[in-house]
Amino acid sequence: MLSYTLKRLMSAVPTVFIIVTLTFFLIRLAPGGPFDLERPLDPLILANLNRAYNLDASLWSQYLTYLGNLLQGDLGPSFTRRDFSVNDLFAVGLPVSILLGSLALSLAAVLGTFFGAWAALRQNSAVDYAVVGVATFGITTPTFVVAPLLSLFFGVVLGWLPAGGWSQANPIYWVLPVVTLALPQVAIIARLVRGATIEALRSNHVRTARAYGLPTRVVVGVHALRAAMLPAVSYLGPTAAGLLTGSVVIETIFGIPGIGRYFVQGALGRDYTLVMGTVVVIAVFIVLFNLLVDLIYAWLDPRVRFD
Repeated sequence: MLSYTLKRLMSAVPTVFIIVTLTFFLIRLAPGGPFDLERPLDPLILANLNRAYNLDASLWSQYLTYLGNLLQGDLGPSFTRRDFSVNDLFAVGLPVSILLGSLALSLAAVLGTFFGAWAALRQNSAVDYAVVGVATFGITTPTFVVAPLLSLFFGVVLGWLPAGGWSQANPIYWVLPVVTLALPQVAIIARLVRGATIEALRSNHVRTARAYGLPTRVVVGVHALRAAMLPAVSYLGPTAAGLLTGSVVIETIFGIPGIGRYFVQGALGRDYTLVMGTVVVIAVFIVLFNLLVDLIYAWLDPRVRFD
């Protein structure tokens, strides 16, 4: 397993390199620049800014400079927040996004697995239909619709929870963003677990376990549910990376200072380094979580072997 992990990590290097290269050149194909304002700057000031941020150099030179800095862990200065570097912004925003995403991911995994298994054990019953119906509604309803409704109802009408804002020290500010971010994932995981559990309950090894007289909780929890978690685990890899690196919609609506909101601001302001930094972080998270998913997959299914 160690050699397989090392091989995957080594193969991830060219993947991240390609992503960085494509993003670097594609973002510069977009019209406009970081210093293009509604009221144009004085040409001398604009020239000084371009010189200060190395934008007066050739595109190839800028690319090599960025790669050199990236290898040293330097994501560069922010063009729109000129008092901060991208590293400074991520030092503040990334922990917030990771906290928000990890809570939402944990809630989605627990509730989705529970409701999916519950529906599978009561197939074609009222419980099954209710879970499938609610899950379908949750999948098809976008978060930019759910977030304002929850904020309006629980924050403004009832006044139970803050309608927006963020406080690292007060968990009450976490409730609405976490729930809103988790709801679509709960629905998707519930559907995946339900279908896989129904299939697992009909498999030969589960029938054999029942024939030996094992308790239902052992048959379901150890034999059926372990096999049923495989589709959900495969889905959670890229999903976890997306949740942990910030949700653009949720962070924007609730005013959360995570890197998802930075990505939007960077894209709108042509902040090349801020957008690049977000892409690099997301790419690294996706690579690492896909590797983790493969390892968990092999642990759940002994038939999987590493080459």
